[in-house]
Amino acid sequence: MENNNKWALITGGTAGIGKELAKLFAKDQYNLVIVARNQVELDQTATELRTTGIEVITISKDLSITEDVQALCQEVTVPIEILVNDAGQGVYGLFTDNNLQRELDIINLNIGATVILTKHFVKKMVERGFGRVLNVGSVAGKLPGPWQAVYHATKAFVLSFTTAIREELKDSGVTFTALMPGPTDTDFFNKADMNDSKIVQDKEAMSDPADVAKDGYEALMTGEDRIVSGLKNKLQVGAANLMPDSAVAHTMYEQQKPVDQ
Repeated sequence: MENNNKWALITGGTAGIGKELAKLFAKDQYNLVIVARNQVELDQTATELRTTGIEVITISKDLSITEDVQALCQEVTVPIEILVNDAGQGVYGLFTDNNLQRELDIINLNIGATVILTKHFVKKMVERGFGRVLNVGSVAGKLPGPWQAVYHATKAFVLSFTTAIREELKDSGVTFTALMPGPTDTDFFNKADMNDSKIVQDKEAMSDPADVAKDGYEALMTGEDRIVSGLKNKLQVGAANLMPDSAVAHTMYEQQKPVDQ
């Protein structure tokens, strides 16, 4: 199959929502640069994606390390038409109990890497007069989140950041979309040491990452500013908009506290 020169870059592209997004891009014949920490998982994902006839470049980086993010920018030489900032992590527990360095790493990953990659690749998109950016946020960005205070705050940044730059560049030919899923059946909660949380126990309430990815992909391609994935999550965000932040925080405290409390 003769390849085109459409390229998308996806961070966190080997699992969860990121991998499902990669499948959608591959189906539409976008060549891919996928970024994650684990080279074995990158190789496995690349092999799977190449069955659609596209090119796949794998780059192993720890995006919580600023130098790795900057190195990624320099290593990517293909023209990136679409940037997907999907890589992100959280940590569960009370703020006073959590490890500070882990929280700083989460800020570097969820915020720092998003800012660096967006600035680098969007400048090139603006020069070409076309491009798309999908920043994977969360409904957490609209909900102050006790037991995940730092994670929720980083997602509030992602939403505000995406909305502001969209306005700045509205006449540039570059679009910005924020994808806002709720609890999704991925490895996020395991990595966040959150399996004892009430919100994780209800597996039936969790979204399928393939459904979330489809919502985000369609919103990206039609140039929407943001998409809350899932009716339940839309209702939760709508209700939160009508409540004082203190009341929202209390509700989230009860939803996210450990099951034994």
